[in-house]
Amino acid sequence: EVQLVESGGGLAQAGESMTLSCAASGINFDTYAIGWFRQAPGKEREGVAGISNRESNIRYMDSVKGRFTISTDSAKNTVYLQMRSLNPEDTAVYYCASFLDLWYGTSWTRFTSESEYEIWGQGTQVTVSS
Repeated sequence: EVQLVESGGGLAQAGESMTLSCAASGINFDTYAIGWFRQAPGKEREGVAGISNRESNIRYMDSVKGRFTISTDSAKNTVYLQMRSLNPEDTAVYYCASFLDLWYGTSWTRFTSESEYEIWGQGTQVTVSS
């Protein structure tokens, strides 16, 4: 069964760090791209970070560059989103999602196109207080 399960969300204060995990089953990172999305209350879901081709292709939304790091652990079939210097604007439900990606150099446009994604996790809540 193909499945993505997020974990690691919770409550943090501004300036703190948090790491989210996305445990994947039924896919491998050689041929599947993984994206992290988030949806804040009253806002549309937005792409946060994407990774593909065994970490050779990594992209971020502008507001998290330098603060968030996406990475994979193939042995654990898990994708991580390390978040540092959190601020209240990072409060959202965070989702991981995947799609079959046989191309190199996947663009940010494609990473953030929700219609590309075949599999979604259930989401994990991140709340940052000021």
